[in-house]
Amino acid sequence: MAKDFDDLLTLVLEKDPRYTREAYHFVREALDFTQELIKRRGESLPRPALGHHITGQELLNGIRDFALAQFGPMACCVLEEWGVKRCEDFGAIVFNLVEHQILSKTDNDRPEDFSGGYDFTEAFVRPFRPACRASDAPPAD
Repeated sequence: MAKDFDDLLTLVLEKDPRYTREAYHFVREALDFTQELIKRRGESLPRPALGHHITGQELLNGIRDFALAQFGPMACCVLEEWGVKRCEDFGAIVFNLVEHQILSKTDNDRPEDFSGGYDFTEAFVRPFRPACRASDAPPAD
């Protein structure tokens, strides 16, 4: 009988407690969201026999969109509360799940695929800042 996701997460968290259980659930849901988004766009995904495989960069984009949809202007705060402060943390979560055979990877997938994805402030805070109009700028001295 296969262990359920939460049972497997307990093993992951025992080995690497940097991120909360919620962070792992979020990444798993963001993966599903990203796969569905790509499918709706009509983009073909490699290896259909093994499921819809997506790249690290595709997942990072999907994570950003999913976080903004789920948490709005609180996305950055929620992620930080879960121990996630940069894109490399998403990569660590994904590869922890791969190591425990919860997710699969191709021979080309590496944790470095998540390096330098985007700045969290730009991705999660800036979309909610009001746009500054030229007429709002202070007068020049």
